[in-house]
Amino acid sequence: MEAILEKPSLRDQQVASASLHGFALAFAKNGPERNGVKIRIQESGTDIIVPRKALELLQFILSSMAQGKAVSLIPSDSEVTTQQAADMLNVSRPHLVKLLEQGALPFKKVGSHRRILLEDLLAYETKQTKQRGHQLQLLADQAQELHLGYE
Repeated sequence: MEAILEKPSLRDQQVASASLHGFALAFAKNGPERNGVKIRIQESGTDIIVPRKALELLQFILSSMAQGKAVSLIPSDSEVTTQQAADMLNVSRPHLVKLLEQGALPFKKVGSHRRILLEDLLAYETKQTKQRGHQLQLLADQAQELHLGYE
């Protein structure tokens, strides 16, 4: 896992923010149908072609840094620890372990340690987000039916 664990400095935030403008210009100029974008490395004068998806990821990283957020980059086939998974879901580690033991999330044991596939964790998070949205919509509909001021 590659990570910037500390929040970016004010200077890094400013540089990231300024770089975002260049990305907007590059995307507008090249259009969505192009697979790659040519970038010139100023120090060496070298031109490289970067896949559009990689640029979109870099744009997201810069946007997060411009907002002062720390960034983590994890390959989708990685395994994460229970603490990392709990941090990603914004829950306590004991709560996550309870979810694992209840079968809500698949995991494997390496010795006495539990490991969770990142893709399983992301699928669980997506499922939970959809369920939450559905439940909120039911509550909103019910509030409207009861004329509770949500008109």
